[in-house]
Amino acid sequence: MRVRWRDRSKVERVEWQTRVTLRAVNWMFFLAWSVSGLAGSLLHSTVPYVLGGSLLAVNLVQCLVGNRHALSALDQYLGRGRVPRSLTVASGALALVALGVLALLTVTDSVRDGLIAMPLVFAPMPFGCAYALTVPLRAFVRQAAVAIVVAVAVAAAVGTSPGGLVVVALLLTLSTVLALLTFRCSAWSLSVMWDSEHSREVEARLAVAEERLRFGRDLHDVMGRNLSVVALKSELAVQLARRGRTEDAVAQMTEVQRIAQESQREVREVVRGYREADLGAELAGAKGVLGAAGIECTVTGSAAGLPDEAQSALGWVVREASTNVLRHGDAKACRVELVTGAEEVVLTVENDGAGAGTGGGQGSGLTGLRERLAAVAGTLEAGEVRAGVFRVVAKVPVAPADVRESAEVVR
Repeated sequence: MRVRWRDRSKVERVEWQTRVTLRAVNWMFFLAWSVSGLAGSLLHSTVPYVLGGSLLAVNLVQCLVGNRHALSALDQYLGRGRVPRSLTVASGALALVALGVLALLTVTDSVRDGLIAMPLVFAPMPFGCAYALTVPLRAFVRQAAVAIVVAVAVAAAVGTSPGGLVVVALLLTLSTVLALLTFRCSAWSLSVMWDSEHSREVEARLAVAEERLRFGRDLHDVMGRNLSVVALKSELAVQLARRGRTEDAVAQMTEVQRIAQESQREVREVVRGYREADLGAELAGAKGVLGAAGIECTVTGSAAGLPDEAQSALGWVVREASTNVLRHGDAKACRVELVTGAEEVVLTVENDGAGAGTGGGQGSGLTGLRERLAAVAGTLEAGEVRAGVFRVVAKVPVAPADVRESAEVVR
């Protein structure tokens, strides 16, 4: 299923860009080095034309196979599979063929000195760049050094001058370094980003698990003793009733009723503390989280003195809006403003990632926020106010007091 660009996370966008870049690198080097270098050094006769055309044909196939090899190698580097052995063998064989054709061009005196060095740098790159992702760094450097020594030995065997041997060694070394800088560094950076993304996901899951444990402990502390007392008193009431001591049994059941009502009250307090959001903490948290994500966030206003119900409702608005700025949009800046008037408090969350504020303005998140605000007689407006700017405005009355009291009755 195709995923829209705006719905992708930042690391998914970086990976898409990396894959496009890896596809383009071989073709760019082919045109810039092999084609231009060969065109500038090839002599005008039949044998040079045949060998030059053969080299270009091999280079084209190298690019086609090298792209598949590179993307498969990137998946292996990221731990998503293995590179087919046949693909590695085919890419390596094509590199050897390209080097062989270059040797024939040199032996047959089909090229002038100079620019032919550029196709020599390119020849091992489609294979080397991908192969650099499939083996450890030290192993790649050792194997590349051995390959360079073998290539220099072959060049010496076909009569290359000492100066030419040095040039061959330097060019192949350059090709190795480029393979590491272009592919290995890009893959490493992408891997670090994915590790960071996975770490944040694990941290979030651990936070949820810790909160569940805390909630479970609170409920156990509140209910454990009371339920034990209820069980004992209920059993005692049964025994007293069987013995005809009705008044004592009724007294015990009255005590059970009192304990049950007390337990209900304590459970409501636990749940209320679990579900309520502190507005001051949410404002500070939104600024910290958005800032850590590279989004410039400014927060103005103070939650001091606001009723608990208003703080809780507006705290959820801040939490939901800031979360959706990260999840749904590509914002660069976000403004959170809290204004307390004589009769109402107004919270405004505005960002420049169009459609980011509440997931495009639709969905369960917006509905849930309206329900929370309705419980305190508040309202919510959300939408794109101008090109590229999304705004969420929540209003909660803070006076007169009977407005909040009536809202509490409705709830």
